Amino acid sequence: MTELSGLQIFKYLPAAKKAEHTNCKECGCPTCMAFALKLAKHNIDIEKCKYITDDLKEIYEQNSKEPQKTVDINGIKIGGENILYRHEKTFVNRTAIGIIIDLNKPGWKEKFEQVKNFEITRVNEHLKIDLIITKNGTLPECITYEDYKKLPIKEIVDENFSKTADELIETRKKAVLEKDENYSSPVCVYFKHTEDLNLLCARASYYICKYANMLVFEDFNPYLVTSLMTLRQNIFTDPQKPLQVESKIYEFNNPDKNSLIFMTTNFALTFFAVANELESLPVPSYLIVTPAEGMSVLTAWSAEKFTAQMVAKTLKKFDLANKVKNRKIIIPGLLAHMKDELQEEIKDFEIVVGTVEAFAIGDFVKNMAKK
Repeated sequence: MTELSGLQIFKYLPAAKKAEHTNCKECGCPTCMAFALKLAKHNIDIEKCKYITDDLKEIYEQNSKEPQKTVDINGIKIGGENILYRHEKTFVNRTAIGIIIDLNKPGWKEKFEQVKNFEITRVNEHLKIDLIITKNGTLPECITYEDYKKLPIKEIVDENFSKTADELIETRKKAVLEKDENYSSPVCVYFKHTEDLNLLCARASYYICKYANMLVFEDFNPYLVTSLMTLRQNIFTDPQKPLQVESKIYEFNNPDKNSLIFMTTNFALTFFAVANELESLPVPSYLIVTPAEGMSVLTAWSAEKFTAQMVAKTLKKFDLANKVKNRKIIIPGLLAHMKDELQEEIKDFEIVVGTVEAFAIGDFVKNMAKK
């Protein structure tokens, strides 16, 4: 069942049927169509219209049901999803990752410390294990296995890939398309101990995509979790809101007035790709990050978010000319066609065309040093 559109609602109203009370304004809206559009966005109470049919009330009530319930577990929210594909809107709550700690097993203390202290940073975000579940005892900031089993969620023990995958897909479709309350609980996939980490990673990755709300593992492997968190971050990023970093001058390896100067946009993936290369250089450098609404280099240029005038304005804002003696700015190779335009606008610096790919920056800098 898809969301009701304003036009679908309008078909049930007096104006569409050219009946009595057409565009009566009693609801506070100027026309029946205006009322329908507001109702479709849930910006007005359906009871505001005195002439709503019972058919529309029933359809609207069914359509307004929450497809999937949201469950809060120690501040971690799972569920609440209302679409099948993220490009329709966006997914709401990330697939939570939980680890079982059995306090009766040898080495549990080391495992607990490893899980508790696990953290990676990716695209300006710090990622940690969402939930630690203890068996045969309690630990601070954890939930017990007994409390976990009481959660209003549906648990699938992953023993057969096809069966688990089919059940996940059927549950989400029933919840979203039919709004069947019998399928409205968030779904957790539970993984027992296994030695085959490659297969475990493949299965867990699939379930993140379709459509597990939480994954719980008896084992803990930092490489596995890192892979899953990386995938999860990509899947649950809002496609309508590109990841971006702050527009400013970043410093690498303690630069001075004579250090290299690079430039890119504030698209997070581009920034971190370039930043990783600059950090590994044997020489210090600056990186000028221009505001581009989180767009990549070519996208920003095509959308006129990266122009010579904008770059000049950015340099002036940062007062770069008075901060450095080096008079060369290295621009991304993808913007080679802008070199003359930039040079004409920016008189204080020489524009140098750099690499197309970030990984080539190291060799580019070596070749510059030879010249």
